Amino acid sequence: MENLSLCRRFDKILSKEINATIVYEDDKALAFRDIEPQAPVHVILIPKQRDGLTRLANAEKRHRDILGHLLYVAKKIGEQEKLQEGYRVVINDGPKGCQSTYHLHLHIMGGRQMKWPPG
Repeated sequence: MENLSLCRRFDKILSKEINATIVYEDDKALAFRDIEPQAPVHVILIPKQRDGLTRLANAEKRHRDILGHLLYVAKKIGEQEKLQEGYRVVINDGPKGCQSTYHLHLHIMGGRQMKWPPG
């Protein structure tokens, strides 16, 4: 089931009703620092238009451009945050993937040695 309060939080960040530490913004995407970081650098990247893309499993052919754009922006954020030694890009999908906010979003995490397996 969708966590609507968290979805609304993302909507309010997009509309600037809620303050967030924004690290990147363009016409298609917005990135901000996670309020409960799991690494020294932990950025959330979201598309500005949900367009039915509440989770990766809902992606359709029409979402190809935004999905590619989000990955390219994740790379730009890695450079901007000086994560040249590496970083992790995560998309949690659905209940068993621990997705808590049903507005597709990417986690960009770095600044420390990441471990494997993650979960």
